[in-house]
Amino acid sequence: MAFMPEEKPEVTIYTDGGCKPNPGPGGWAALLIHGKHQKVLSGAEQQTTNNRMELTAAIMALEALKEPCRVHFYTDSEYLQKGITTWLRTWKRNHWQTSAKKPVKNQDLWRRLDEAVQRHDIEWHWTRGHAGDKLNERVDKLATQAREQLKLE
Repeated sequence: MAFMPEEKPEVTIYTDGGCKPNPGPGGWAALLIHGKHQKVLSGAEQQTTNNRMELTAAIMALEALKEPCRVHFYTDSEYLQKGITTWLRTWKRNHWQTSAKKPVKNQDLWRRLDEAVQRHDIEWHWTRGHAGDKLNERVDKLATQAREQLKLE
């Protein structure tokens, strides 16, 4: 009998992040879906950028997974999607410098995201924001609520 590796759990993740103004107070949110189960994560920072909130949402979602998973990851951030699928390899090869020989912005978060993705098999999907994708709209609303909560504290 041949050994069959155990299937990894399948998880769908939607994330969003933003701030208003940019830079300024920001919020992020993630929705993790496994079968019938859903988990919502969110948070906020007083002084940040849209890109940092997008990266934070992705990191927090992936770090919340307790075991290696097969992940369908949805984001409306081209910065996140292109960064993780295309630019990251080059940045690492170039010692964290851009093609213009400048340090990569948000390097601390890119390094943490790079570490978080290693355990999982991830398919990255870009979805247009504010275009009727109900789950993308949900995380957008949750990220906005997290940012708005800062004003109440």
